[in-house]
Amino acid sequence: MSSTVASLKILLLDTATNCLSMALCDGETVLAARSAIGGPSTAARLNPFMKSLLAETGIVPAALDALAVTIGPGSFTGLRVGMAFVKGIALAIDRPVVPLSSLELLAMNARGSALPVCTMYDARKGEVYAAVYDCNGTLQSIVPETVVPPQSFLESITTRALFIGDGAVRYRELIEQQLGELAVFAEPPLNEPQAAAGVVLALAGLASGKALQPAALLPRYLRLPEAEIARAAVKKAL
Repeated sequence: MSSTVASLKILLLDTATNCLSMALCDGETVLAARSAIGGPSTAARLNPFMKSLLAETGIVPAALDALAVTIGPGSFTGLRVGMAFVKGIALAIDRPVVPLSSLELLAMNARGSALPVCTMYDARKGEVYAAVYDCNGTLQSIVPETVVPPQSFLESITTRALFIGDGAVRYRELIEQQLGELAVFAEPPLNEPQAAAGVVLALAGLASGKALQPAALLPRYLRLPEAEIARAAVKKAL
């Protein structure tokens, strides 16, 4: 990674789950960060969070070099709100946006782990958003992102692995029953995604040309929104 890219000021945002997280970084240095679970709506918190970060650091929006935001998988509403917020800022100051995977962001909480990292978000409806990564060095995908019943995902785990995320918390008993001593669980604070953990991914994305213009930013849901599922069911019944 070039020294020029490594010193960029980046605003990072994650709204893929019920944990809202925002961070302002200079290279890999976290200048300020905020997070919250529950309470007021995500949309209501975004602007106050950003103003707080900027006030704490003395940085103005025009001084940002880029923005980064999770594009999924996760909450359909949360992703739309977060992406719209970042698009608005990026358009106003004419800056690129780095799209981040919410599962990769979560995996970065376990950066340096000697074990494969199994990221699991509760996708409801008896399913999880899940993937497996090698986080011991540059992040590498072992099992691609998917949305499946947890039992099906666990069938892909054949070695000792670290489980992380609210899906791992919800289905811990099932994981232990199915995998026994192969399953290791992250400490509770690591189950909550942190926007600041994605700065390495954002810097790598900038260095490799993966940053996008705001209009090109699209969500990655993995699963159809409820409205589309309902429409499909109606069409099938007719």
